[in-house]
Amino acid sequence: MAFLVVAVGRVKDRALRAACDDYLGRLRRYARVDEREVKDDGRVLAAVPDEGRLVALSRAGESWSSRDLAARTAEWDRDGRLVAFAIGGADRLPAAVLESADRVWSLSSLTLPHDLARVLLYEQLYRAFTIRRGEPYHRGP
Repeated sequence: MAFLVVAVGRVKDRALRAACDDYLGRLRRYARVDEREVKDDGRVLAAVPDEGRLVALSRAGESWSSRDLAARTAEWDRDGRLVAFAIGGADRLPAAVLESADRVWSLSSLTLPHDLARVLLYEQLYRAFTIRRGEPYHRGP
């Protein structure tokens, strides 16, 4: 399983970067994960490989539970294609990215800083793999 996270901007806050790195380290036990940071929203689509599946993160997207995400990662794993997640900057993802996406996923109906959205994405992907393997990390429904 391979993931690519295409994010506008860098994680500047040291604590959030440390949280990203912690969850990336955990997640990389289960899947290959790469980050690609772009300077602006207009460069997001160019950073996603043509053969990849694109999941755009947007407040207006579908709401998935952690178990829903675990099931989706299992489907994606069987499919064998790279899954790219797009995280916009302060001005959101452009309509072209949302229209090109295979799925549009909402982490929350709250407006989140893009740095925090990246931490949440990594944590939820890690959680999804622990759910799939029956490991004790996830205690929710």
